[in-house]
Amino acid sequence: MSGYILSIDQGTTSSRAIIFDGDMKMVASAQQEITQYYPQPGWVEHDATEIWQSVVDTVRKAIADAGLDATDITAIGITNQRETVVVWDRKSGTPLHRAIVWQDRRTAEMCESLKADGYEKLFSAKTGLLLDPYFSGTKLRWLLDNVDGLREKAEAGGVCFGTIDSWVIYNLTGGRVHATDATNASRTLLYNIDDGAWDEELLGILGIPSAMLPEVRECADDFGRVDKALFGEELPILGVAGDQQAAAMGNACFEPGMMKSTYGTGCFALLNTGRDRVSSSNRMLTTIAYRLDGETTYALEGSIFIAGAAVQWLRDGLGIIGQASEAGMLAAKADPGQQVYIVPAFTGLGAPYWDPAARGAIFGLTRNSGPAEFARAVLESVAYQTLDLLVAMKKDWGANQLETVLRVDGGMASSDWTMQCLADITDAPVDRSAIRETTALGAAWLAGSKAGIWRGRKDFAQAWTCDRRFSPSMEETERQSKIIGWKNAVSRMISDASAG
Repeated sequence: MSGYILSIDQGTTSSRAIIFDGDMKMVASAQQEITQYYPQPGWVEHDATEIWQSVVDTVRKAIADAGLDATDITAIGITNQRETVVVWDRKSGTPLHRAIVWQDRRTAEMCESLKADGYEKLFSAKTGLLLDPYFSGTKLRWLLDNVDGLREKAEAGGVCFGTIDSWVIYNLTGGRVHATDATNASRTLLYNIDDGAWDEELLGILGIPSAMLPEVRECADDFGRVDKALFGEELPILGVAGDQQAAAMGNACFEPGMMKSTYGTGCFALLNTGRDRVSSSNRMLTTIAYRLDGETTYALEGSIFIAGAAVQWLRDGLGIIGQASEAGMLAAKADPGQQVYIVPAFTGLGAPYWDPAARGAIFGLTRNSGPAEFARAVLESVAYQTLDLLVAMKKDWGANQLETVLRVDGGMASSDWTMQCLADITDAPVDRSAIRETTALGAAWLAGSKAGIWRGRKDFAQAWTCDRRFSPSMEETERQSKIIGWKNAVSRMISDASAG
């Protein structure tokens, strides 16, 4: 058997297929953007059929561009945007509504009602999550309440629910496998992360029929074989993980205290806490980092909803840059005498604030504020939000136990200016992986190690290499002044949102 591993990375804005060789080096990749739908303010949807077709198209293109046949592929790993909800007909495979995306805030009132009824402590104790529209459970409840006939059909066993991984697996296997992995299950508000099972009490509270739920498997496991008609070979699917957990594994964060932060559409920092489930007192999330060989490893996670999406706003909304890569160069030209703050709460604020009603705000404008100051403010907002997460995690985990180095990946990590800003604001070294596609690499490692052709955890960790370390260089007085300004901006914005 050859050593080629195919990684399917289905993200919020695009689908990608990447092929790695036996030395874990990329040999080919293909990418295709997917359509974003905004039917109402705060609502975000995807076309599940378009997502599936984009997966097929990118896989075929990657195999062709690599000059390979499907027979050269040993196994497939899948990673995906988490929390996004799909429901489909069990027999026909037809989606019964557009996918509701993780960014969607339509269930904010439902979450507030559940909180008012005193349920948040129960959900947090069992799932490690907070009652927020971000997670899948209330999205699924909304669909059951608002799509004609869906509840009756679901109760009769005629409907499949899944996050994007389940949807892709179902279609790859020709409808033979309805499954997910422990990391994706842990983001639904329906999965007990201590028991490792769907929780009947929580399902009852949300009114969700258990018949529509997928089987939960380990991250490196047998998820079935691909229908031969798709690519010409019945390829085994041997690895699945949500994108942030896959990025943690791709960054070889296997030891307790190791931490990674991924900068894509949003920003997600994940701290490995080992076998210990650490409950947060600072509104971080407790989640499953991975489940391998019958053992669950936990993590603390902080979720920032808007990171790279704010750079897209500079490009598409304001038109002040032509492409995302220009943001750092423009920010470098900003007037150091001005301090503009942009709080990018386009779809609410995530950790540690968890304010779904918040919306974006700009502070500190002067007559001379222009494109460069806006670019700097957007990139700095990502660093400030990351600092908010690090401070909360240190309180939960213990500052002495937390590794001070932050391993980074994602599109924004390519910007030297942004990464230096991140190191300066967090006052911590930032290590950028030599392999930028660490999310796809993590999924590929799961499949490759399960197939027995790639290194195990220890050897894989030793092989991880740093492209560049960014060390803090900002004067502490300047750093503290900037942080105070950020905290002031956020506090004023939240109070305005709460009052309105």
